[in-house]
Amino acid sequence: MPVPSSPFSAVQEERVALGRQLREIRRPTGMTARAFAARAGWSESKASRIENARTSPSNDDIRLYCELCGVPELYADLMARAHNIDEMYVEWRRMQRDGLRRGQQAHVPLYERTRRFRVYEPGVIPGLLQTADYARAIMGRIVDFRQIPDDSEAAVTVRVERQHVLRDANRRFGFLLEESALRSRFGSPEVMAAQLGHLLAVASLPQVSLGVISMSADRVMWPLEGFWIFDDQQVVIELATAQVTVKQPSEIGVYAKMFAELAAIASYGPRARALITEAINALG
Repeated sequence: MPVPSSPFSAVQEERVALGRQLREIRRPTGMTARAFAARAGWSESKASRIENARTSPSNDDIRLYCELCGVPELYADLMARAHNIDEMYVEWRRMQRDGLRRGQQAHVPLYERTRRFRVYEPGVIPGLLQTADYARAIMGRIVDFRQIPDDSEAAVTVRVERQHVLRDANRRFGFLLEESALRSRFGSPEVMAAQLGHLLAVASLPQVSLGVISMSADRVMWPLEGFWIFDDQQVVIELATAQVTVKQPSEIGVYAKMFAELAAIASYGPRARALITEAINALG
């Protein structure tokens, strides 16, 4: 099956659409892009770069389009569209410049309104399933790697508090983990043993489906970045440098199909528990 060529495609499509909209409000004025740029006091190519999505417009740029084209009533809508694009691609260095807590807190409203979670993780235990000690080990490494202020204790508290949604029998949770996520060590053997034991406990909840994809599974799909599908409204993908949010229905559909393909080769029930138990035993 096809996979998304890049999680950035929806972001770029929105940038192109915004540029097209700005071009469409300029054209009735009779000004060329060069003439508009001159009137705005820009370099002669700036309007062309904005309208062709090679440059993202600033708040002031959008204000000038609305003022000089005589459509000030469009300013609020255009600003909202531009800000939505900004939210689709958020660099970790911007989100985490003050530490990790803010990013954890930002997802709370999304978790609260989501009724169906579908989560695929190839290398780590998902945050909703993490013990405090495992989360602490993960966040400590993020702090060290990114050289950011260490507020990991506050961030761990928020992450654990968010897990209350797991106890809501009216929600549905589908988790798919690669076996490598069970075997990748974060923290001491005792921390990992407790984390894997916690997985066994959570898997018994009726609203939770936990699948483990064995390293020996016959692949019809291959591991990519981890991704979270929230209802059918959006997908969040975590990259090395940024968090990408996809809201375009066609792209959400691709991730949903990918999740279904991966779910088809996962092990559940006794076999999943056996894989988790084997990972515990491998800790020695």
